[in-house]
Amino acid sequence: MSADELKQQRHQARQQRLKEYVDAAVTRANIEKGLLLVITGNGKGKSTAGFGTVARAVGHGLNAAVVQFIKGSWACGERNLLQQHGVEFSVMATGFTWDTQDKAADIEAAERVWQDAERFLADDTLDLVLLDELTYMLSYHYLPLERIEKALMQRPAKQHVVITGRACHRRILELADTVSEIQAVKHAFDAGVKAQQGLDW
Repeated sequence: MSADELKQQRHQARQQRLKEYVDAAVTRANIEKGLLLVITGNGKGKSTAGFGTVARAVGHGLNAAVVQFIKGSWACGERNLLQQHGVEFSVMATGFTWDTQDKAADIEAAERVWQDAERFLADDTLDLVLLDELTYMLSYHYLPLERIEKALMQRPAKQHVVITGRACHRRILELADTVSEIQAVKHAFDAGVKAQQGLDW
């Protein structure tokens, strides 16, 4: 047997072992339920990942809704696209807290959109709900943790929820089925590059 044939044989053996491992894991994974996903961390791309999940769901014919916290009234490419496909949005529309500088108004706006979130989380016709930047509502003490936990735990059994934002509260992490942390390695903004339409928003 040549050296190349021996390499190929070893490669096939490794891949066969990997296939057996993956097949066994797939066989064991037989539970179907609504999942709670958290996408957190200091890196860029948390909301993008959340909206990608919404787009995937809609592409498969599922029904989805989105609540956007810490968002302003500016254009949103994801909203422009997904509303055309029947995705309902509720947007806080106050912008960043350092822009408003009005905690009472921010809390009032958070309460208003959270009422929509509670409606979405109680709607068994919705397959997926994205709570974009929800983590800040807890960090800033705009919404009570217990109220959020209750809505998440009492949602329809097969409804999926995606939560995005930095510094997710540990109790939400404990409730979650899947947690991903996006780390900041490098960001163009730090080099003076402005946020660009179609890429950043």
